[in-house]
Amino acid sequence: MGPGPSDVHPRVLQAMATPLVGHLDPEFVTIMNEIQTMLRYVMQTANRLTLPVSGTGSAGMEACVVNLIEPGDSMLVCINGVFGQRMLDVAQRCGARTSTIERPWGQVFDPSEIADAVRRVRPKVVGIVHAETSTGAAQPMEELGRICHEQGALLLMDCVTSLGGVPVKVDEWGVDAAYSGTQKCLSCPPGLAPVSFSERAAEVIRTRKSKVQSWYLDMNMVQRYWADERFYHHTAPISMSYALREALRLICEETLALRWERHLRNHRALKAGLAALGITYATEAGRELPQLNAVNIPPGVDDLSVRRRLLADFGIEIGGGLGQFKGKVWRIGLMGHTSRAENVLVLLAALEQCLGGGGAAVAAANAAYIS
Repeated sequence: MGPGPSDVHPRVLQAMATPLVGHLDPEFVTIMNEIQTMLRYVMQTANRLTLPVSGTGSAGMEACVVNLIEPGDSMLVCINGVFGQRMLDVAQRCGARTSTIERPWGQVFDPSEIADAVRRVRPKVVGIVHAETSTGAAQPMEELGRICHEQGALLLMDCVTSLGGVPVKVDEWGVDAAYSGTQKCLSCPPGLAPVSFSERAAEVIRTRKSKVQSWYLDMNMVQRYWADERFYHHTAPISMSYALREALRLICEETLALRWERHLRNHRALKAGLAALGITYATEAGRELPQLNAVNIPPGVDDLSVRRRLLADFGIEIGGGLGQFKGKVWRIGLMGHTSRAENVLVLLAALEQCLGGGGAAVAAANAAYIS
């Protein structure tokens, strides 16, 4: 129940035991097609260039940045946590001329301040994190595509922690490039990074003046393997592809709408139970992520001793704080298969054992489920 990886659904684990086939085998080509079709549904996009990059979510970040940025290009990065900072680092390593706007950790950006920065900087790419894993903050995205496109900029979105847990609407929001990871709300082991590029972004990649910095992540070559040509680029991770296909099947069976509602329902119950223990959120009110609950450690409570006891006595892992939140915040994950009522209730009961409490937290959560 930490910030990832989340629990993996038994069907996904079973799928990973499927015997291997070759990465150019006709049967595997069928699997690739199915993965792309389902990814488009989960990312809510019709983008042709939608596929899983071989690597974790950070590889997805790097794939998007290195393909869109050439040395000397201007990129504006919005930073309100660890992963905005990481995007900045990646952009600088690509030779981008970077500018930043920042918000205190736990807060999100107002569209007006992003619009002001885009007009001032006139960047080629604007990068922002939709679900900041380090702070539990959910960034509103609805207006940002229009803001960027009015100034000729591309919008790049990190949806590593949001995809499959809360609405992610690539086309409706005007997102030009998006990347995610398999180990969060998709409830799949880490190892693949779904990415999607709009036709506008795909054209930028096709018409680059210089080669993409990374041979391995060059979408001009990788997409030839995932398109009808099936041109060999690298050996795909076969077992991880089995796993992702099954994880996406589970989402399609549940439907996105019901999955989003499940995450929200369990978040509300957890929040009610934590409130009964006097535990508050570190995230701006109204911007809390249902799947990643960043909460303040109560005064006088030792961070590590509680987390160690949860793991040793109850078999429950929650995450500590990163960066500015280190030692101040717990990060409680309710992602994908982990987002279940039984997990919420067991965690709250365990926290009551660690912190003291007479069952009020579990009672409050149960009341939230009933209401």
